[in-house]
Amino acid sequence: MSAEEKLQELRNRIDALDEEIQVLINARAKCACDVAEVKLAQGEDTHFYRPEREAVVLRRVGERNSGPMPDETMVRLFREIMSACLALEQPLNVAYLGPEGTFTQAATLKQFGHAVQTLALDTLDDVFREVEAGAADYGVVPVENSTEGVISHTLDLFQRSPLSISGEVELRIHHHLLVKDRNVKVTRVLAHQQALAQCRGWLEANLPDAGHVAVGSNAEAARLVSKDQSAAAIASDTAAELYGLEIAARNIEDQPDNTTRFLVIGSRPVQPGGNDKTSLLVSVNNRPGALYELLQPIAEHKISMTRIESRPSRQAMWEYVFYIDVDGHRDDAAVAAALAALEDKAFSVKVLGSYPRAVI
Repeated sequence: MSAEEKLQELRNRIDALDEEIQVLINARAKCACDVAEVKLAQGEDTHFYRPEREAVVLRRVGERNSGPMPDETMVRLFREIMSACLALEQPLNVAYLGPEGTFTQAATLKQFGHAVQTLALDTLDDVFREVEAGAADYGVVPVENSTEGVISHTLDLFQRSPLSISGEVELRIHHHLLVKDRNVKVTRVLAHQQALAQCRGWLEANLPDAGHVAVGSNAEAARLVSKDQSAAAIASDTAAELYGLEIAARNIEDQPDNTTRFLVIGSRPVQPGGNDKTSLLVSVNNRPGALYELLQPIAEHKISMTRIESRPSRQAMWEYVFYIDVDGHRDDAAVAAALAALEDKAFSVKVLGSYPRAVI
């Protein structure tokens, strides 16, 4: 068999597989529609998005993947199939910290797929407000970066919000230097303050004389630079394409594993999925040994604590609340027992949510 005949045979095989894949995707979509009909007929909750169910399915996709397609790519493909199927049942409205082209938008699409309806908002407060009002089903907000730590304002908003955490997304962050014209000297670099901090070493080494200007988001920086040839923005390749900018330098972040964690916020509780995390907001009286007593029930019930952050309570001077992440779901026996013990020791305990751990 000649090389051309072999190629034609492979192309015919690809065409046949494409037809099979298309039939199977439509069969899956039909099943999703049937699920919706059964739920409606039984009078069940018509909110069809189940984050714990999606997380289980996507983890199975990664676990059974045998290549050559990378696990992350295969999971992303299935995410889009699930997103399109869900849209046939009930389109979701998801608010995120905008404008268009931010990493928060990228995290939103990673979590929900491209079949959702998205709403870009100007501030974190706006995202919380839209979800609280029911104008959006869910919201996506940044909460911490592996290099620069927590986004304090996100944590503070949970103190007064009735919303709970429905999921988390981890996104590998690549920062690029974007310009309008490569031939014009850069006198100012615009970016969100977190991005400026994450690229501090590169900027000092390569643009030591350029001023740093903090703006509301990296996408906003890109928009401003599209009208200013002497300025540069730190932003994503999506922002470069969106605002017609050139990428003068790629991957300028100081830490090669730079990752940001985002939270999905909503008004509905999430059922156990087997690989969960629970976030707490705990306040204690300002007295010696209070923090030790706070952590004691977590240790006694052999629960792994993955994060603790303190923030001012905004109720009285020198009083603090603690944001705590632990492994497990609030309905798990050990976690439930620890929470009950915590409520006896702390001034107040608010469960911010139990939700699936981030999927690759």
